[in-house]
Amino acid sequence: MVNIMDYIKIIFRMCFFYFFIVLIYRMMGKREVGQLGIIDLIVSILIAELVVISVEDPSISILYSLVPVICLVILQMLLSYGSLKSSKIRELLDGKPSFIIKYGKINYNEMIKQKYNLDDLLVQLREKGYRNVEDVEYAILENNGTLSVFEYDKKNIIKKSPIPMPIILDGKIQYETLREIDKDDSFVYQLLDKKKCDLKDIFYAFYKDKSIFIIKYSDLD
Repeated sequence: MVNIMDYIKIIFRMCFFYFFIVLIYRMMGKREVGQLGIIDLIVSILIAELVVISVEDPSISILYSLVPVICLVILQMLLSYGSLKSSKIRELLDGKPSFIIKYGKINYNEMIKQKYNLDDLLVQLREKGYRNVEDVEYAILENNGTLSVFEYDKKNIIKKSPIPMPIILDGKIQYETLREIDKDDSFVYQLLDKKKCDLKDIFYAFYKDKSIFIIKYSDLD
């Protein structure tokens, strides 16, 4: 039979873990549930399960939950740091955005690859105020599952309007983007020469309207 002290322990543990979890999520830098990636979601579920163990059974030491939660948070922060420094780690953990609609045409092969059906697409388009697929020039399925939509330029609907596309990430050329715009790496080096920049100094650069827009590492200081 549970006595008054057990109730007090449960209340104390619940309050403790409440503020503790708020603190660790601040440390992980997350503000919204919608920003959580797959790894973050897994960590969140595991933290919840570990906290329940200590709250449900007052006889169990609080360290049985506290230690593994701290280990999970440290692991998550290390992975976040690694993904910040390495595009390969970032792609492995978070994946890559996918073009579901491109130039007004649905990419069914990509939908099959992402396990994303037509109903999902139509629902998310309606949520953003689009009645017809024909109104959309680009639709990009982001890493967190949201759909970014770009409608046709009504004044220039005959031409394919440009979309900002990353061509350099963390000092590395994005060859997939270059293939999309029918360019090669010499195109990137020519643009960098005009800007008087070195590839290794570039944190992020995107291509639009035959121009390259650059953010250097030095700009982040």
